[in-house]
Amino acid sequence: MEAVKSWRSDWRYPTTLLCIYGFFSTVKPLEPFLIPYLTGPDKNLTTEQVNNQIFPVWTYSYLSVLVPVFLLTDWLRYKPVVVFQCVMLFITTAMILWTKTVPAMQAMQFFYGVVTASEVAYFSYIYSVVDLKRYRKATSYSRSVQLLGYTVGSVLGQLLVSFDLMSYNNIMVFTLVLTGIALLSSCLLPMPEQSMFFHRRHTRQKTATEATKSNRDGTVDATEHISRVKTSSEEMRDERVDISRETEEVAVKGQDEKVPKAVDFEESVGAEGCSQVLLQLWRDFCQCYSSRQLLYWSLWWAMATCGYNQTVNYVQVLWEHVQPSQNFSIYNGGVEAVSNLLSAATSYGIGFTEVRWEKWGELALGGFSGLGAAALFLMTSINNIWVCYTSYVIFKCLYMLLITIAMYQIAADLTMERYALVFGANNFGALVLQTIITSVVVDSGGLGLAIIPQFTIYSSYFSVIAVLFSLRGLLAKKGTITLVKLIHV
Repeated sequence: MEAVKSWRSDWRYPTTLLCIYGFFSTVKPLEPFLIPYLTGPDKNLTTEQVNNQIFPVWTYSYLSVLVPVFLLTDWLRYKPVVVFQCVMLFITTAMILWTKTVPAMQAMQFFYGVVTASEVAYFSYIYSVVDLKRYRKATSYSRSVQLLGYTVGSVLGQLLVSFDLMSYNNIMVFTLVLTGIALLSSCLLPMPEQSMFFHRRHTRQKTATEATKSNRDGTVDATEHISRVKTSSEEMRDERVDISRETEEVAVKGQDEKVPKAVDFEESVGAEGCSQVLLQLWRDFCQCYSSRQLLYWSLWWAMATCGYNQTVNYVQVLWEHVQPSQNFSIYNGGVEAVSNLLSAATSYGIGFTEVRWEKWGELALGGFSGLGAAALFLMTSINNIWVCYTSYVIFKCLYMLLITIAMYQIAADLTMERYALVFGANNFGALVLQTIITSVVVDSGGLGLAIIPQFTIYSSYFSVIAVLFSLRGLLAKKGTITLVKLIHV
């Protein structure tokens, strides 16, 4: 029993459970073959229905629930939202398997939008249950296991379809079983005691109490904790006042009264009003985006993520248009697996490059975005499935390369709370852009364009990004050279 208790109290226990959940929730063997499945004899939907009526619902639902889910995730302390995400994923998979009509598939896309919005709980949970010194390892494990799940799912789907080992319906039943395993592991996750925003003061209360005890020995100052937190001067003054009051309270009270006081304080903090949190988030938001460099990197993040999501969401429709034969659609899983592995290798390799991204980053954003635009243009102009496959792999690797650089540059000078805020704001901006493009270009209520004109627009979109950031990089570099000359003069 002692060994079990020790294991459950160790940081590896929640990390292992979260990794199990991340793996089984991302193994989706049928995902690379979703379009052939929906447009085939099993569902008998048309390509136009899938492209212009069903898929756009995901974008709208994702946007509508993103902010409420983000706030609820922190308020409920992550685990309930992780479990809820898996329940929604189970419902989504079941609806794909057992429904056939367009309205039912649109409802399925709504639930999948909720699943996607809830991913913030998966990526935030680990920071509330492990020590700061374990962040890097825990983050590496939880993120890499998701990529492994996507890759295993793609390879598994490729094998099952290529060797005709399972029908599409049976693959969906198998996916339901995997999702059930993920749901079980999510229920076993320990409940965090704190969160980044709503319950963040819980830790500071403990720190104040411990600091008071240490002061009796003359070893630690009660305000030492505050000096370690990267906040504005106004916030630091407020926190000093709060902690000094708490310290005086604890020092005056006897040993018997000290514990009840701590419990009462923790409960009141847990019930902190949403308005206070929103006000603090707004202040942090304004302070973060007052940095021009962070603003430029975030602008690229939002614009490029919008184009990337549109491309990934509709690329199977393009493949089906270029080569409708079932003999070629069976290679979709292999292409997804290769793109995931090469993208992971590209992102990993960035960590070993000695490049001053703060100096050359904007030129890199412009240049590589231009290559991505060229890859998309090849997909639409050359009617060859192998060119489409190759161009897709190149495009995905380029995006993963640049988004890794952007994440690193943005996170370099931010606290964990502010990074979560910027990460959410950038993705929200991307989703707003994506909603506009979907409603105008894709949705049957808008232009309802066919797949080739759609990808022509996506190619032009990335060309605009390339021009904007290339010009910005050149102007910034020219200004730096001029400044250096003036200094020398």
